[in-house]
Amino acid sequence: MAKKEKSYTEALNELQDILDKIESGDLEVDVLTDEIKKASELLKLCKDKLYKTDAQIKKIIEEIE
Repeated sequence: MAKKEKSYTEALNELQDILDKIESGDLEVDVLTDEIKKASELLKLCKDKLYKTDAQIKKIIEEIE
C-alpha cells in the first residue's frame, strides 16, 4: 500500500516539534542527527508544496486575466 504524503500542516507541526526539542535540550546527542535529517526532509516537502501552490495560483490568476 502506498504511503500517504504528509500535508503541509502536518510537516510544519513535526518541524515545530523537532525545533522545540532541540531548543529545550530534550534531544539526546545520539538521536540529534536523525532528527536533523528528518527536519531537512520535512523542510523540502514544505518548500515543494509552497512552490507547487504558488505555480497553481499564478496559473489561475493568468486564466482570470
